[in-house]
Amino acid sequence: MNQAEKLRWGILGAARVNERLLPAILEADNAELVAIASRRPGAAAETLKKYAPCYPGIHAYDDMEALLTNPDVQAVYLPMANHEHAEWALRAIAHRKHVLCEKPMALSLSDIEAIDKAARNYDVKVMEGFMYRFHPQHRRVMEIIQSGLIGDVRSVRSCFSFMMRPARMYRLAEHVDRGGGAMWDIGCYAIHVIRMFFEQAPSAVTCMAKYADSGADIASSGILDYGDGRFAQFDFSFQRARRCEYEIVGSQGGLKCHVVWQLPGDIPIISWWSEDGRQGEERLPAANHFKLEIEHFSDCVLQDKLPLLSLDDAKANCRVIVAALKSAASGQTVSI
Repeated sequence: MNQAEKLRWGILGAARVNERLLPAILEADNAELVAIASRRPGAAAETLKKYAPCYPGIHAYDDMEALLTNPDVQAVYLPMANHEHAEWALRAIAHRKHVLCEKPMALSLSDIEAIDKAARNYDVKVMEGFMYRFHPQHRRVMEIIQSGLIGDVRSVRSCFSFMMRPARMYRLAEHVDRGGGAMWDIGCYAIHVIRMFFEQAPSAVTCMAKYADSGADIASSGILDYGDGRFAQFDFSFQRARRCEYEIVGSQGGLKCHVVWQLPGDIPIISWWSEDGRQGEERLPAANHFKLEIEHFSDCVLQDKLPLLSLDDAKANCRVIVAALKSAASGQTVSI
């Protein structure tokens, strides 16, 4: 496929995240939105009317299978309910569609392994949708670490919280075993970002949680053990003021990323300090990580490249999440 081609996208679902993702497909240099489907009658058409009023010719289906059988659709974005991700990813793969699946990829390691096997059999690319990884600020964070300024990474702390609005209470409707609650919604981000700064998997996790009547977790905090006195702390909640940051402390200093899960117009801020008295704050240009994610995945398909986030990465994140949920439920430290 040549450089001028655009990847033709379909969206399987009229979820709220389309507020960010659908415009990102429209704005991406190498992508074209050709269809959206929803099982709710009229929801796909209403989504287009809301987010793409100036883009005629995009198909709106009230039938998910109709989108998957559309030969013009080369790749699908899958923003359905968490417990449906594995089923619909496998359906899309069976139709030889490339898949960008909203996080989490699936709720069990066995489901991700099945997706991995199917993707290999049908020769399609599949990636878990952690859009934040495509924001340039994290590349700058890695440059600071690799410069030796803060020494060896000894601890990482991640925090993601906001007060739940009434319109979002659906996030607590399902039991955690069916993908409901804070862990599968925002905790997966907090754990994923920690893993970026350690070269190996954690050996154990200790986690505590507060639960809703449905069995969904409302808030969780925990510690990951990376050995040799290296620990990582994660904290996320639907009942606290908004925080979306991570902090890294090394043997010679530390740094903080102040706004991790950005809105497109947010200004990235990175602050750092060192044991010898140096300190600084860097403000980077605003960037739309949803658009950058779409452009990356489209380029991977068009140019036959490996996605930044592999299915092995999805498996590794799932292992930690499942262990953390087991720890919270049992009140014990769980080996990973």
